[in-house]
Amino acid sequence: MAIDEHYTIESDGISVTVHITDSGEYVPQYTFELPAINEATEAVLHEIKDKLVKQVSVSIKEFVDPNEYETVKEKFRDKAYEVIDRYLPGLEDDEKQLVIGKLLHEMLGLGDLEILLGDPQLEEIVINGSHEPVWVYHKQYGWVKTNVTFSDEGVIYNYASIIARRVGKQISSLNPLLDAHLPTGDRTNATLFPISTHGNTLTIRKFARSPWTITHFIQNGTIDTDTAALLWLAVQYELNIIVSGGTGSGKTSLLNVLMPFIPPNQRIISIEDTREVRLPDFLHWVPLTTREPNPEGKGGVSMLNLLVNSLRMRPDRILVGEIRKKRQAEVLFEAMNTGHSVYSTLHADTAQQTVRRLVNPPISIPATLIDAVDLNVVMFRDRRKNMRRVMEVAEFIPEYGGSGSEASANVLYRWHPKQDKLLKEGRSMKMFAKLEMLVGLDTDAIQQEIDDRVSILKWMCNQDVHDVDDVGKVIAEFYQDPDHVKDIASTNADARKLLGSEN
Repeated sequence: MAIDEHYTIESDGISVTVHITDSGEYVPQYTFELPAINEATEAVLHEIKDKLVKQVSVSIKEFVDPNEYETVKEKFRDKAYEVIDRYLPGLEDDEKQLVIGKLLHEMLGLGDLEILLGDPQLEEIVINGSHEPVWVYHKQYGWVKTNVTFSDEGVIYNYASIIARRVGKQISSLNPLLDAHLPTGDRTNATLFPISTHGNTLTIRKFARSPWTITHFIQNGTIDTDTAALLWLAVQYELNIIVSGGTGSGKTSLLNVLMPFIPPNQRIISIEDTREVRLPDFLHWVPLTTREPNPEGKGGVSMLNLLVNSLRMRPDRILVGEIRKKRQAEVLFEAMNTGHSVYSTLHADTAQQTVRRLVNPPISIPATLIDAVDLNVVMFRDRRKNMRRVMEVAEFIPEYGGSGSEASANVLYRWHPKQDKLLKEGRSMKMFAKLEMLVGLDTDAIQQEIDDRVSILKWMCNQDVHDVDDVGKVIAEFYQDPDHVKDIASTNADARKLLGSEN
């Protein structure tokens, strides 16, 4: 089937039309053309840049702090208007916007890559060297080639150096590898020749500007309402959850989707290498991020440092980006066993593989501790169909006897690809019993709680309640007055009746 799609994107006032077409090279072609700037304007751009550098005062903190990035851009934008009006007084508004956008991209950003960063349909942007065009991973078409190219390796190295300096790092022939992030939160990795033998590379994994919510996941088929309602109940009643899956399967996205189910009167500490989680503004949330040591090996703050420290911050809930090492896991499981609700991710393709990864090196948690995990949600990415799915929801059941103790996975729900459905696989051997013991809910009451949440989730989808703050508000209102929210959902009333404004 022939591909021929186009859509418009905007980045810092520059509007371009993207065309995606068949290229005849087995992968689609992604092209865009920047609006042209006339020669007279182009001739004075260098002088305008010099004036902006001299006249705009930006502190080191502002330049490296992601929270100040938009403030810095506004400073440059305001001063750029003044300088352009002085040097190019007759410039039309459209061309003025174009010039300012170009200046922002070149002076504060990554040049033409900023256009790609502004495309919400892209998940990944990859430079493999100056010998070939930039590749991007498109949500619909997968890997596609762009018409963005670089004249030499020095341009790619310069972009990598800019990224490194912003986070207090260096990339050079002595330190040819870089892991960092852009002010927007996008994760970056860079390698230099000859470590990467074809040339300097830059990989940017884009951070979602509008975070996924549970309604997005239900509507795009990642999860169904029954399973989502079960996980809502688990989060509300403080059960511990590990989300596992392969690279790019959506582990962190699912974790982010589940967090608005936390009651607003509880304190949440999140610990990540790079800020990816975004929760509703009204939640009691303290985000912490790790820090790499400087070139002298000083100033590093590890995930373990933050995890140990978080236990002294009176958290009700602890969210950890990923379990990687034994000591991290030990502290995490200690937190579970001392009354904290813990949520984390792990690289594993099935629930049983999650158990094996936890009990074997390099993590090596004793199987007896596995019982602290109440639910394991396994994410799967189908690359052929370009979709993500919740593949399994399971409990971990310790097994005692023989030469020691082991653990197995009791799968409650499993995704069946032929029907593209999550189907019930087995009965709960642990979660329901724990809810009955801790909350006093018998099996019928638990099922009623799940049914109530299913109806609310369906109503939210019908009403297109997608914004993370709106989703969080519906859930918070439900905790405050469940009968009122259930009544609104059962009558399919307008969401504005609950949210108080357009959603």
